[in-house]
Amino acid sequence: MASENEDARRKLAMAEYRKKLLNHKELEGRVRSARENLRAKKKEYAKTEDDLKSLQSVGQIIGEVLRPLDNERLIVKASSGPRYVVGCRSKVDKDKLTAGTRVVLDMTTLTIMRALPREVDPVVYNMLHEDPGNVSYSAVGCTSLWTPGTGKTLLARAIASNIDANFLKVVSSAIIDKYIGESARLIREMFGYARDHQPCIIFMDEIDAIGGRRFSEGTSADREIQRTLMELLNQLDGFDQLGKVKMIMATNRPDVLDPALLRPGRLDRKIEIPLPNEQSRMEILKIHAAGIAKHGEIDYEAVVKLAEGFNGADLRNICTEAGMSAIRAERDYVIHEDFMKAVRKLNEAKKLESSAHYSTDFGKD
Repeated sequence: MASENEDARRKLAMAEYRKKLLNHKELEGRVRSARENLRAKKKEYAKTEDDLKSLQSVGQIIGEVLRPLDNERLIVKASSGPRYVVGCRSKVDKDKLTAGTRVVLDMTTLTIMRALPREVDPVVYNMLHEDPGNVSYSAVGCTSLWTPGTGKTLLARAIASNIDANFLKVVSSAIIDKYIGESARLIREMFGYARDHQPCIIFMDEIDAIGGRRFSEGTSADREIQRTLMELLNQLDGFDQLGKVKMIMATNRPDVLDPALLRPGRLDRKIEIPLPNEQSRMEILKIHAAGIAKHGEIDYEAVVKLAEGFNGADLRNICTEAGMSAIRAERDYVIHEDFMKAVRKLNEAKKLESSAHYSTDFGKD
């Protein structure tokens, strides 16, 4: 009897112990959760305090370091014009405070609070962030420089998407500004940005817009273009080394370019590739026709035999026109006859390119 009572007390004690243990674990979980919430609230509180201080603080001055005097003092030119001898916060890396560095100055003490990144013109910034697209070398086919429609820009896009480097795409006509000196300043900004973000490739399309031969007479706009060209020549072959900055230019008119731009040391390699031959035309046509729904066999060889003198853009247009022919026939696929009809129509159009009179039937079946 006594042993049974002892067993009952033990079981009761064990049950009570398990209950207390579960309660303890539950309390531990609550404490852990409360501590995590407390840490999150502290971070939120600190962020709110910083935001509040930012709203209540006085604006700061932007300046430029002219030169350091010693380890503690620097000569700085404020954005408002005056020059000051100032100190800097202990948190600021003094090795970065070289001549030309943009800095933030305290409104009251003019102490350097932090260093700023290089000022970049929005036009130059947009050059870097233009999406080149997912273009591979296989999509270029046989490309040609100098001849319109043979893939100059496409070749540059293929380079941009296949190398691990920054890529600036520049349309030369967009550099020209109506204000004197702005175009040359934009050239300097562009090369300065490229040097700061090496390795970098600059691709200038339609370079003949600013790279034409210089002459003594002309309007003020012509003189501004010549000043822009001189700045470009200076950047390509000046005292400052380009380092890992490379330049690619494209044009349809190499005959009008200034000889100073083409001389060795500035543009060392001139690449000219003729229009694609029959085999190349077939490969390009197959690339452009790959995404089109087709029915039956397509005799690409017969199509390209009629496409003598066609460039890459013309071959792409054959596929577009073949698709339009299928739509007119109320089909959701193209057949061989659509390609033949398209190449004949484009052949007629190319014959009229040099004429001022266009057939009224062009564009119709």
